[in-house]
Amino acid sequence: MSDQFELHAEVREDLGKGASRRLRRLADNVPAIIYGGEKDPQPLTLIRKDLEKALENEAFYSHVLTINVGKDKQKAILKDLQRHPARDSVMHADFLRVNENKPIKMNVPIHFINEANSYGVKTEGGIVQHQATDIEVQCLPGDIPEYVEVDMLKVEIGQIIHLSDITLPEGVVSVALALGEDHDLAIASIIAPKGGSDEEEADVEAGEGEGEDESAEEGDSED
Repeated sequence: MSDQFELHAEVREDLGKGASRRLRRLADNVPAIIYGGEKDPQPLTLIRKDLEKALENEAFYSHVLTINVGKDKQKAILKDLQRHPARDSVMHADFLRVNENKPIKMNVPIHFINEANSYGVKTEGGIVQHQATDIEVQCLPGDIPEYVEVDMLKVEIGQIIHLSDITLPEGVVSVALALGEDHDLAIASIIAPKGGSDEEEADVEAGEGEGEDESAEEGDSED
């Protein structure tokens, strides 16, 4: 992965919920914490605009980051992000330190390609259903893929794509599949559209109407 992400942080001395609220409201900063590895957890302060700009890039969520705390550069991944339930603004960020020589587990997004042109959609009129939007993998930090692709071009109605159908880069393994074949989860499928077409419904309604007319005519003749 060629992109490099760096965030500049300051050590946060004033702790507690009240301090975090003041930090967000008065300084427009975001409280954070970095933990893991052989160091103690360290509360941090991040500049909001820098963090939110970085979050606009999908790769930021599955990338080894550099957190600069003064002159100390720490390698970490984004482990958790808390957002305001109404405004969606970032409330707190958690970072996990990583050792570049030790495998880690990470969720990476799935990119589905050729959905509109897939056989099941374009030829058979089916509908794509996603059973998952990301996949948990295990690998060395430097081997974390930005995303994995699932090509839907040749998928037909009724066909299901499983974890085992995904081609992962060398050195990257699926956490679920490592547990055995019983964990080969469904990722996506193409299903037939529910109900008939509008024309079929119209034909049915017309047929029902004709039957009612005939019954009414027979009743009139008996009178």
